[in-house]
Amino acid sequence: MSNPESVLTPERIRADVAELVGCDPAEIAPDANLFDLGVDSVRMMMLVERWRAAGATQVEFPDLAERAELAHWIAVLTGTDETTTSGTNTEGESA
Repeated sequence: MSNPESVLTPERIRADVAELVGCDPAEIAPDANLFDLGVDSVRMMMLVERWRAAGATQVEFPDLAERAELAHWIAVLTGTDETTTSGTNTEGESA
């Protein structure tokens, strides 16, 4: 049985956040403070609901709010280690 959260890739998570704040996905650094980029509690709940609908049914608002960084969110949503997600780059360049 596959992990339902596996439908969310690091690229999709980055793209969803970028769409919500109105920037290019490549502009979001893994350690960027997403609150500083414009993700507020309402937008965060929009993302939680979007990701739950996509299969990440276990994601909870506090899991994301405790540390609003892309690498942390990717780790929470995909079940990966943050050290492996901190270099995630949608352009295929090494970080």
